Amino acid sequence: MATLPEYLTPELWLDQIFSSTEARRGGIVKRQVRDVERLAGRALFYAALEARGFQAVENGRHFVVFCNQLPIRRVR
Repeated sequence: MATLPEYLTPELWLDQIFSSTEARRGGIVKRQVRDVERLAGRALFYAALEARGFQAVENGRHFVVFCNQLPIRRVR
């Protein structure tokens, strides 16, 4: 497993995700579950989603984050 730089805190990592161009445009971002668990932990990730009013789904190895407050409708 790769060693992370000391400056990369869980909060900084989450801020980088949610300040990406796609996130700021209200789009979606996708991250591997293992990365979320390793770099921030589920509890902190869920708290960051809640604080921003975002929703996410977990499917297989990935979290898909909807960086807006629009309803999610499963189409199939």
